[in-house]
Amino acid sequence: MTAETYTNPVLNADWSDPDVVRVGDDFYLTASSFGRAPGLPLLHSRDLVHWTLVGHALERLEPAGEFTGPRHDCGVWAPSLRHHDDRFWIFWGDPDQGVFQVNAPEIRGPWTRPHLVKAGKGLIDPCPLWDDETGEAYLVHAWAKSRSGVKNRLTGHRMRPDGTDLLDEGKTVVDGDRIPGWFTLEGPKLHRHDGWFWILAPAGGVETGWQGAFRSRGFFGPYEERIVLEQRDTDVNGPHQGGWVRTPSGEDWFLHFQQRGAYGRVVHLQPMRWGADGWPVLGDEGAPVAEHRRPGLPPQPPAAPATDDDFPGGRFGRQWSWTANPQDGWATQHSGDGLKLACVRSADAHDLRRLPSVLTQRLPGSPCAVEVELRLDSREPGARAGLAVLGDAFGWIGLQRGTDGAVHVVHRFAEAVAERERDADHARLAPEGRVRLRIEIAAGARCRFFHDVGDGPRASGPVFAATPWRWVGALLGLFALAPAGQGHAGAATFTRFRISAL
Repeated sequence: MTAETYTNPVLNADWSDPDVVRVGDDFYLTASSFGRAPGLPLLHSRDLVHWTLVGHALERLEPAGEFTGPRHDCGVWAPSLRHHDDRFWIFWGDPDQGVFQVNAPEIRGPWTRPHLVKAGKGLIDPCPLWDDETGEAYLVHAWAKSRSGVKNRLTGHRMRPDGTDLLDEGKTVVDGDRIPGWFTLEGPKLHRHDGWFWILAPAGGVETGWQGAFRSRGFFGPYEERIVLEQRDTDVNGPHQGGWVRTPSGEDWFLHFQQRGAYGRVVHLQPMRWGADGWPVLGDEGAPVAEHRRPGLPPQPPAAPATDDDFPGGRFGRQWSWTANPQDGWATQHSGDGLKLACVRSADAHDLRRLPSVLTQRLPGSPCAVEVELRLDSREPGARAGLAVLGDAFGWIGLQRGTDGAVHVVHRFAEAVAERERDADHARLAPEGRVRLRIEIAAGARCRFFHDVGDGPRASGPVFAATPWRWVGALLGLFALAPAGQGHAGAATFTRFRISAL
């Protein structure tokens, strides 16, 4: 990479199903957040290469009662971000509820409460279009077979211009079963360009799929199709599902994801142009680029979504989210630095995958070391707190109060098929009830755990291979727990959370 070029991925972590919009000289991106809260992350850039996280559009998932516990493969699927009538709009599909939207006058809000545009099972990946040529508004969406029994087709609707309701029962505008070789057609993004209605939509599945383009003179079809981006002889598997954006000078670019196992869906930036035959050409004649000339935009200082946190006043940064809708009292604000987490009582304390009170952020996509200092303030026997790598399998290292009152460093894990955790190493005494924790994450998301109680860092247990959840990459997590019971169980304090390159 040089000052004139960029290297993919431009977002090297799990920013799944990205969509992008330009307003003036600013670019904004959102992504799937599934069952985590807050949801609908909002990123900002001036050059399409360097991005910062500026907020979230969804404080809590609705209906709130459905998300009191972790539902890692539910919630917010494949949102679409648009700007219309001086407002930002985000539409998404909840596969169990239907199509929702929120809107706001500014990207930082205030955002409206979620509005259910269309109720139904299996309605996913919606995208609106306000057609300036006709004054009509439309919406297209895909289907989740797991809820509806239907997949591989896109359904179109006329929509109220205020985005609150659909005006018809819908019509299949693209049936993937009628296109030889196409399957799992989903994630449509709807555009108007050069007198055509365009639907940019992926097919073929996240691991091995491709990006398709469809065009029609009328919204309800018939549509022609073409594959416009596929792996070819590159190492970018399944390059698809994302957003097209045009710069102020008229350059076209496409942001999409690549599925990378435990790292989730990382985001690539592809050049885009319109061919002589009127069809879009993505990447290097339809193949993903690894390095390319930067967009013709004013240079921006290097930037990336934040990871480190000193937790000033007990508050945590935007990069963190809970594994379900949060409850009051999980984190306590105070006058100093450090994250004070209450030891939440739970009968599921033996399995972090079932707990809503784990504070998480995305696993970086390149080798790194994660460190945090921990003090266990709880006097409750069985109380524990630690640093975790969470997926279908999980591993964590931290502190636990014994029945004898002593605090020990413990290291535990659970395989994907296991219903509860077990020891990865012998417990070691932490005389002052404090420890410096470290996880070194090498290539292939292979994790080595360390602890330091004041006599230098020591390795603990075997290497742990991080795994994804369904649709979601592995997460880094901080937690504080106590066995089921009555009354306040004390707290744990985390300080100086750092992620550094290896």
